[in-house]
Amino acid sequence: KLHTATHLLNEALRKILGSDVKQRGSNITPERLRFDYSFDRKLTGEEIKKVEDLVNKKIKEGLIVVNKEMTLKKAFQAGAQAEFGHKYPEKISVYTVIDTSEKRGWFSKEICTGPHVHNTRDIGTFKIIKEEASSSGVRRIKATVN
Repeated sequence: KLHTATHLLNEALRKILGSDVKQRGSNITPERLRFDYSFDRKLTGEEIKKVEDLVNKKIKEGLIVVNKEMTLKKAFQAGAQAEFGHKYPEKISVYTVIDTSEKRGWFSKEICTGPHVHNTRDIGTFKIIKEEASSSGVRRIKATVN
């Protein structure tokens, strides 16, 4: 649940804050997710609510999550996001959250090795617990699902 929620969070941040937002790291435990991303200021309460609302909207829509193995080059050509600076093998898994209401046909497409749900509805309710600075130019979100 939390791996897929992390992908939804990443795309929600990009849609609300701008496409310059890039993942800088993540840590997922059975209880929570921690997501580091490039951004130069604290999020406002309104921005946090917009991000949470968009993630929860996509969860409620019951979007299908598809895994496909491909080469790293094909993944990038297909528009897959990746963690900045992370080293990937030549053959990787790409998880796509299908969304036909989007012009490109998907909401999120990321390179990932974690376990995922098959339908976003299986995630539950997404809640941001904390938003803070991680390092210079990098922010951190801690969130849960239930």
